[in-house]
Amino acid sequence: MLQLLGNKANLIYFMKKLALTACHFLYGRVAKPIFFLFDAETVHNGITSFGGIMGQAKPLSALLKVFTSVNSPALAQTIGNINFRNPIGLAAGFDYEAKLTQILPAVGFGFETVGTITNQPYEGNARPRLGRLKKSRSLLVNKGFKNLGVKETLKKLEGLNFEIPVGLSLGVTNTPSLSNQTEAIQDILEAFQTAENSTVPFSYYELNISCPNLRVGVDFYSAENLEELLRTVTKNKLSKPLFIKMPIDKTNDEILAMLAVIIKYPVQGVIFGNLQKNKLDPALNPKEVACCSKGYFSGKPTEKRSNELIALTYKTYGKKLTIIGCGGVFCPADAYRKIKLGASLVQLITGMIYEGPQLIAEINLGILKLLKQDGFSNLAEAIGSDTVKTK
Repeated sequence: MLQLLGNKANLIYFMKKLALTACHFLYGRVAKPIFFLFDAETVHNGITSFGGIMGQAKPLSALLKVFTSVNSPALAQTIGNINFRNPIGLAAGFDYEAKLTQILPAVGFGFETVGTITNQPYEGNARPRLGRLKKSRSLLVNKGFKNLGVKETLKKLEGLNFEIPVGLSLGVTNTPSLSNQTEAIQDILEAFQTAENSTVPFSYYELNISCPNLRVGVDFYSAENLEELLRTVTKNKLSKPLFIKMPIDKTNDEILAMLAVIIKYPVQGVIFGNLQKNKLDPALNPKEVACCSKGYFSGKPTEKRSNELIALTYKTYGKKLTIIGCGGVFCPADAYRKIKLGASLVQLITGMIYEGPQLIAEINLGILKLLKQDGFSNLAEAIGSDTVKTK
């Protein structure tokens, strides 16, 4: 112990681990039981509002960062001319009112996606919009792109600087009045045009084509529909890299057909993936599912298929598409598994809700340890290493 404490770097690491362990214990034993007594959406709204206030308290954010920042060249990457200090990001679906861009760096995130945002504002589907399946380690999600609209969202972000890359997730406005493909694509195009004309310094776009909770009678899963959408969106070169948020409920052949279209256009990468629609998935507890009248499932029920599609995409298009893995990340091993299957970056939401905000720092520290155990000097060496072995 004296030898450990005699080294400044080891001392900082020891104190950081101690603080994270204490936070993990307090969240699991005190905060989460209290939060879980109340309606999930009410708690979500309270936490995001509190996070927005915390982001304005710069000294407090700086203090928090002492315990949560994990700065190591081994975790850093440059993708699409964007510098990521670490691979762990907040997925679209949590900060859909753009409240958290200033606090997330202090929690340890390497990037975040705001949204999903639509051309017109949408108040959200009828309640319940959010619920918990504790035994399944999942959330019931039925927001349906609840957001302020692209103009109001960008107005909130004007004048801000972002310490980490911030992406803007865009999707179709959730209204039955968009009754055909042409109208839906025009709606999405207008959202992109508004974003392109903005001075907000966001780093990338996410095009979300995979939300299963929409009332719009149009989808972009067929090769023909997806081709028309991407041709329209990219016909005037976008100023930021573009990622596509993908479904996980399609067959391998259907996904490969979509990817064959995507690689024809200036798309940086794909995100796997969105919610689990299969209520019979073995990761779901049947009794919990029986209590869910509408909506679909995040968290652990998405993990297996997400991982399968990461591997499939890396094996087929690993040199052409950057992959972001999303779904079921609750610990360092979960994130590292996605990386070794082919994901360059990893997103989460549900794991943080169940495990606590210290999870991001725990994952980054854990990945460093796992890289060392496997003999990798940096993250890039680990990406796709398990998928390459099985080719």
